[in-house]
Amino acid sequence: MLQPFISHQPLLLVWSVLSFVSEIEKETKGSEKKVMVVIDENENSYHALMWVLDNLKESVTKSTLVIFAAQPLTNYTNVFAAPLGFARMHFPVSATPALIESIQEHNKRVSLGLLEKAKSICASRGVNVETLTEAGDAKETICNAVQKYKINLLVMGGQANRTFMRPFQGSLSNYCLKNAKCPVLVVKKPE
Repeated sequence: MLQPFISHQPLLLVWSVLSFVSEIEKETKGSEKKVMVVIDENENSYHALMWVLDNLKESVTKSTLVIFAAQPLTNYTNVFAAPLGFARMHFPVSATPALIESIQEHNKRVSLGLLEKAKSICASRGVNVETLTEAGDAKETICNAVQKYKINLLVMGGQANRTFMRPFQGSLSNYCLKNAKCPVLVVKKPE
């Protein structure tokens, strides 16, 4: 069985990941191996894609490289504060169906644009890709896509320093490390 390995020495880590990928190839011999890279608006996700193309090129040219972008859910209500002298009155405002549809369409266009950019990067390196996008909570859609498309390795970019928000929202990569039904590689961009 595959064991997780963590190292702070880059060369040792690359060697470990390459041996890890060769173990995956041995375990899935005879079936198609799939590597999925999660792309979002964060530059760290593109760093993870470039890392895969540089370090796992042999593996991804022989198998399927899947690029995935989650479309965020539309927030249906917002709270606005109206100043009334020294007091403030808070009231919820419901979005109209037309506004919700417009926001969903915008999110879809953004996701498709991110996928096109990633696809062109891969094409310039001679790697064919399959692109996927799904609407919903990123944590759940990523883990669901791993199961649905039988992904063998999930690659994600390390999140930027969000130390203030992390206790409230949780880390996307931590959630996927715990819940994805395949090995997860988080690629951190050097500072």
